[in-house]
Amino acid sequence: MASRKEMADFLESVEKRAFKQALYAVRQEESALDIVQDSMMKLADRYPHAPAEELPLIFQRILQNTIRDYYRRNKVRRFVSTLLSSLIPTHAEDDSMDPLETLDVAADEAHANPEQWYARKEVAQMIDASLQLLPARQREAFLLRYWEGLDVAETARVMGCSEGSVKTHCSRANHTLAAILAQKGVLL
Repeated sequence: MASRKEMADFLESVEKRAFKQALYAVRQEESALDIVQDSMMKLADRYPHAPAEELPLIFQRILQNTIRDYYRRNKVRRFVSTLLSSLIPTHAEDDSMDPLETLDVAADEAHANPEQWYARKEVAQMIDASLQLLPARQREAFLLRYWEGLDVAETARVMGCSEGSVKTHCSRANHTLAAILAQKGVLL
């Protein structure tokens, strides 16, 4: 059973990665923040007595379900706004946000070797942009496996699919990312 401190420590440790994962999925900073906050509240409210070792899987399942709920709500909103488009003003997405704002870089590293730091930053931006081009399920599997570090079985449970599907999604994501990055001159 997780104590309050363990729950707080877990939420603090997963906060930035969960935000980035939600941002990749919905591509709107405010919506991503809302999704992460909702997911954290659901975990704390519904699973306060869950064992600490189960928190990562439970949280990932909640996060993915909250992202899916976001898409469902937006689908209904788009339908209604289409019907009432003359009455409802549209809002353009804010494209001015830096996609790697949450990337932590040591200040002295940038000063020690600025060329290397800049080259790594460019590659990170290319990877970030390439991840956004992946289909949603491939991106989800890729992020859960390689960003969150979940194994195939855990990823399958979070995604609600078979282990074979996870392997297929990850394989396709890897091949697609490698091809996109190779076109941009980044060889992995």
